[in-house]
Amino acid sequence: MTKSEDYKFWFVAGSQFLYGPEVLKQVEIDSKKMIKNLNESGNLPYPIEFKTVGVTAENITEIMKKANYDDSVAGIVTWAHTFSPAKNWIRGTQLLNKPLLHLATQMLNTIPYDTIDFDYMNLNQSAHGDREYAFINARLRLNNKIIFGHWADEDIQLQIGKWMDVAVAYDESFKIKIVTFADKMRNVAVTDGDKIEAQIKLGWTVDYWGVGALVEYVNAVDNSDIDKLYDDLQEQYDFVQGDNSAEKFEHHVKYQLREYIGIKKFLDDKGYSGFTTNFEDLVGLEQLPGLAAQLLMADGYGFAGEGDWKTAALTRLLKIMSHNQATAFMEDYTLDLRKGHEAILGSHMLEVDPTIASDKPRIEVHPLGIGGKEDPARLVFTGRSGDAVDVTLADFGDEFKLISYDVTGNKPEADTPYLPVAKQLWTPKTGLKAGAEGWLTVGGGHHTTLSFSIDSEQLTDLAKLFGIKFVDIR
Repeated sequence: MTKSEDYKFWFVAGSQFLYGPEVLKQVEIDSKKMIKNLNESGNLPYPIEFKTVGVTAENITEIMKKANYDDSVAGIVTWAHTFSPAKNWIRGTQLLNKPLLHLATQMLNTIPYDTIDFDYMNLNQSAHGDREYAFINARLRLNNKIIFGHWADEDIQLQIGKWMDVAVAYDESFKIKIVTFADKMRNVAVTDGDKIEAQIKLGWTVDYWGVGALVEYVNAVDNSDIDKLYDDLQEQYDFVQGDNSAEKFEHHVKYQLREYIGIKKFLDDKGYSGFTTNFEDLVGLEQLPGLAAQLLMADGYGFAGEGDWKTAALTRLLKIMSHNQATAFMEDYTLDLRKGHEAILGSHMLEVDPTIASDKPRIEVHPLGIGGKEDPARLVFTGRSGDAVDVTLADFGDEFKLISYDVTGNKPEADTPYLPVAKQLWTPKTGLKAGAEGWLTVGGGHHTTLSFSIDSEQLTDLAKLFGIKFVDIR
């Protein structure tokens, strides 16, 4: 569901006719050598293709126009090998509507003191050309990315790769479609928002469908498909019958699988990439989707509870950026305020994504004291340790804010035998007090996307592309 292998990036090297045809040919040779090595490094998630040496306003403008109309091109990478008069870049850059990376690098990573002459200086003057080129991008108030360093260094390659993931996510954002089954939870403020503005700024389409339309899909699922999936899941997860009878356990798990198959078919038939549910409106369903929602998130679909379409879309977006690695819908629940133990315990009533699991998830069936339906099956597991970001999107009427802080994920200090849900413990890197005060001050919500695969630099780049405010709590 997060497959994006068809994307590529075009490479344009900047130069000018002043230096003669031999220099222009060498610029092309060096550019192709650089690209070949970058593509073979294993550090880039998408390939780079050499397109041209930009020497006139006309050929630069033409390549930018072509990039706009090629759906497989996720962005442009530029490099000023020599000096490249920046007035030549103005029109093409103005027309470009895809992410732009200015790679401020040099072919060699050293100065050849023993042999350097002015021919070498003319060819290898990125330090000169990059400043001219960067000026015009700044003058145009572009939201472009700049990465400085030697192209062959692994840290630079990894930084390029992370930017590529941002660029692809940005393009895919305009394809995100969320269905809300019923409306949001009544009387809740932070999950509300302007769907029209979200489509204008972020590209998200959000549609309402009544639960009855979903029930038709769920009821139409063939029992043989449920039985096959039930058998397959026993190889992936531990089935824990607990205090339930064998008959009850199997029925309740299989009903969640019925919901999973039904929701998935509904989403795929109608082109949706994420969904929300609301425990206040489950007419026609036997259970609140729990295991069903978790399996769909593991597949890469976006999800959030209580009709929170913003978080469902954000989770889908960040799953694309992270290649669906360790990125999950989350909710702040309860606190450890003891000195030296400060932490937040995150969870949800059922629906936490198993991509962040540190142990083998267990399928269990337990009562749920909310929603008024039968005991739902769910995946139970403990989250992981490591560096992560916790992110939310808030609508303030006149603007969207992407709010985030860096966190350290930890495992709970003890077992929770009476809490049969998936859970994740974390502490803001600023400290719990400073982090919580910062979050509360800027109006961050209780629904978030927690990712161990994305960093704050990527979120900064993403917000710049959308032209929205990024609040990085530090």
